[in-house]
Amino acid sequence: MFGFYRFACVSPRLRVADTAYNTEEIIKSAAAAVSNGAAFVVFPELSITGYTCSDLFHQELLLRNSLDSLLKIAKAFEVSDAVIAVGLPLRMFGRLYNCAAFLQRGKVIAVTPKIHLPNQREFYEKRHFSSGRDLLRGGADGRPVLCTIDGVGDVPVTNFITVKGSGSEVRVGVELCEDLWTPAPPSGELAFAGANVIVNLSASDALVGKQDYRRNLVLNQSARCMAAYVYSSAGVHESTTDMVFSGHLMIAENGSMLAENKPFSRETEIIYADVDADRLNMQRLSEGSFQDFDGREVYARAATIENLRPVESLKFRFVSPAPFVPGNLETRDQSCTEIFNIQCAGLAKRLDASHSKRAVIGLSGGLDSTLALLVVAETFKLLKRPANEILALTMPGFGTTRRTKNNAVVLAELLGVELRTVDIRNACQLHFADIGHDPKVFDVTYENVQARERTQILMDVANSEGGIVIGTGDLSEIALGWSTYNADHMSMYAVNCDVPKTLVRHIVDWYAGRSDAALRGVLKDILDTPVSPELLPAAPNGQIAQKTESILGAYEIHDFFLYHFVKYGAPPQKLLFLAKYAFAGRFTDGELEKALAVFVRRFFTQQFKRSCIPDGPKVGTISLSPRADWRMPSDASFSDWA
Repeated sequence: MFGFYRFACVSPRLRVADTAYNTEEIIKSAAAAVSNGAAFVVFPELSITGYTCSDLFHQELLLRNSLDSLLKIAKAFEVSDAVIAVGLPLRMFGRLYNCAAFLQRGKVIAVTPKIHLPNQREFYEKRHFSSGRDLLRGGADGRPVLCTIDGVGDVPVTNFITVKGSGSEVRVGVELCEDLWTPAPPSGELAFAGANVIVNLSASDALVGKQDYRRNLVLNQSARCMAAYVYSSAGVHESTTDMVFSGHLMIAENGSMLAENKPFSRETEIIYADVDADRLNMQRLSEGSFQDFDGREVYARAATIENLRPVESLKFRFVSPAPFVPGNLETRDQSCTEIFNIQCAGLAKRLDASHSKRAVIGLSGGLDSTLALLVVAETFKLLKRPANEILALTMPGFGTTRRTKNNAVVLAELLGVELRTVDIRNACQLHFADIGHDPKVFDVTYENVQARERTQILMDVANSEGGIVIGTGDLSEIALGWSTYNADHMSMYAVNCDVPKTLVRHIVDWYAGRSDAALRGVLKDILDTPVSPELLPAAPNGQIAQKTESILGAYEIHDFFLYHFVKYGAPPQKLLFLAKYAFAGRFTDGELEKALAVFVRRFFTQQFKRSCIPDGPKVGTISLSPRADWRMPSDASFSDWA
């Protein structure tokens, strides 16, 4: 469903050169994986015999028994659509190859010989095996070479497998152990040809520091190939004559680790991950360079899987409810520092280039203007300019509460910036009279008059002071069009334009944690204040009455939709599917469905505002700037997405 497929990696118990025992262990553990919903099960390199058989690989009995084992494993799953990938030594064309064999519905659908054979220090594979490089180049007609296997028939020799009848385009590339460690792994070419899943049957020994290096290889190659990387390595029951193996299992997706085991287990280990093939395919369309390469030669040599069972419900995948927010607490400081530095560097360049004497900012006491002011203050420190060259204006209107007004004043004082108060209520009343609007009617005109009055003041003050107006609006507001056109929608440089609301909150909280007690106190109170434009009168008790999230829905949900919609092109049904999984127990289905309807409608209908937004720094992988990442017609229909 929605392009999800469950992959499993297994490191089974084994006995070196005991093919009968190993076969039973492979069948037993593969059956467990399939019963747990795995559509594709990957075992280690030479898993039928054991990797460390050494010169026993030249024994006729071992080779015959390993082939018999292969047929027995295939037969055990003859009524299953699951694909089982196992390793064995295989004679082809008078030579011996270290192969991966792929089994489905009782058949051997493909074999892949290893290309790069390590032959240094503790490894001496060239003593026993030949490289499969020439075989994998295909025949003179461009099609895969066919190998005749006793009891099987003709089997294509290939490292590229396509899926027939799959609702999603799933294409599997194959590597064996050392192939990954080379300067140009085969998976690079396979990815250019369209492989979005790479499986690696491996036997990587354990050395000091090697586990981290191996993990980095898998993560980086999955990112470079923009693919899932499914890695299964031999375990501790291999021969320990000269080496120890740890049974390291990993499933990564485009640079993120979906699943990983704790190595050195003495029992059979199985890990699972629900891989999102649709997400990988869509990301390649918008972010990759894959369109620049012709993969037809590799594609012509492909074998075919008849079907691959999709996942009906997610189980082995973490879907972050806050995808914009750094999820790793250990790197939180580094991430926030980097984001903050990008904002400050962008503003510093703009101040230098415009020869601005001052930075002028509207300070409401809310989250967005708070982050913007913190960025401005740090930028002036970076430029070695005094804080009093920053001019903050607080402009109370009909909905301004004492809490936000006081927080704005205290924040400005603590940061040492100049603060001016301009009450906009009288000017707005005059404007109501000029345009014939009844001030007792709290409609969009009532709200927007205030927003435009504030922007007019900021622009005019900036002109009189020789400064520039710093925009405070964030990415979430830009996505939803939650701004007044040519009012808070406009500025001379927008420092928060690529920072969504959930991340704004996160960065302000991070900054509070590294501040003195007084500044930390006001920042914490700002964080606790409901998000509001404060354009409607306050409640009788003086508290904020107009709460944005009561109107739109929670920003957490909207940021979640924004991330998956823009970055991965997820359709509404998938957005809802993911949201129900990520927010289970936090929001009801009704709340999520209502928020999705709001998101779709506003994202499409408010594009005209995004088509003319001010400059601002890109800080993440998602931006809605019409000059950079997002180009969309302002009058596009959203009926297909509704």
